Amino acid sequence: MNETKSMEILKQAILLERRGKSFYQTVAEQTKNDAVKSFFNFMADEEEKHITILEKQFKAYKKNGAFEPGSYDKNEISGIDSLVLNDDMKEKITATSYEAAAIGAAISMEKRAVKVYEERAKTASDPEEKNLYQWLVSWEQSHLNMLLDIDKALIQKVWFDNHFWPF
Repeated sequence: MNETKSMEILKQAILLERRGKSFYQTVAEQTKNDAVKSFFNFMADEEEKHITILEKQFKAYKKNGAFEPGSYDKNEISGIDSLVLNDDMKEKITATSYEAAAIGAAISMEKRAVKVYEERAKTASDPEEKNLYQWLVSWEQSHLNMLLDIDKALIQKVWFDNHFWPF
């Protein structure tokens, strides 16, 4: 059963990442603003990194019944939000725009990925599998935090623009 569950989660993870990449690429193609386009292209590139790692593990598990040892650099994750989040990008997205709707959808996708990876990291018996999913949780949580930051900025902008603040 454990082998079947590992394969099932790997397949689900690859599908989640591919859907994410496709979604981010589509939004990047649709938006007209360069800063916003750059952000969504960055997110698509991030998903591609995850796909590559997951597919490698899938092949190894299918061939050997075990996950390959991975050196997942958690330092690579920290600070990525400063590379893509900037005031220009936040300013260009309005709260009712296509891009804002995409941010909302992306938040849901990233939350789902975090949940799937957290659950598997808790239940995996293979230390390499556990390590992989713990690393992916960190990555997806950093993506989620970026998206939540943008969403928060959009909400605040609407409140200020419409004078909703009570003071």
